[in-house]
Amino acid sequence: MRVTMWGFAVDVDERLVGCSADSLRTQLAEYEDGERREFDVDVRFPDSFTGDVMRVMASIPYGETRTYGEVAAELDSHAVAVGQACGHNPVPLVVPCHRVVGADSLGGFSAAGGVDLKRALLDHERGATQTGLDAF
Repeated sequence: MRVTMWGFAVDVDERLVGCSADSLRTQLAEYEDGERREFDVDVRFPDSFTGDVMRVMASIPYGETRTYGEVAAELDSHAVAVGQACGHNPVPLVVPCHRVVGADSLGGFSAAGGVDLKRALLDHERGATQTGLDAF
């Protein structure tokens, strides 16, 4: 399904999310409006390295970030592999790949809008909880 956040169209594979498309759209709109910090959905993670990275991303609290290197260390992997897995996240926004950043930059973002949407998402969350992302 395609949703629009801050003017950017983002594809979310609703087959991996355990709720109706209408419920997911409502929750995403509540997130965008600042009324929701977590999604009330079950995510079916792929049985792959991407799924392992998605589980770690899903555990990053609202308003916080982790570096690609920190996620890689948790999985005994490499930062580049983590970045590639983040780029294959089939449920962006729900599984917050935007919360994974470079050690000294925002890093990339594969959803529509690229880094501009990533910055908007981080700024949105930073508005509620100051995280020190001003350097980016």
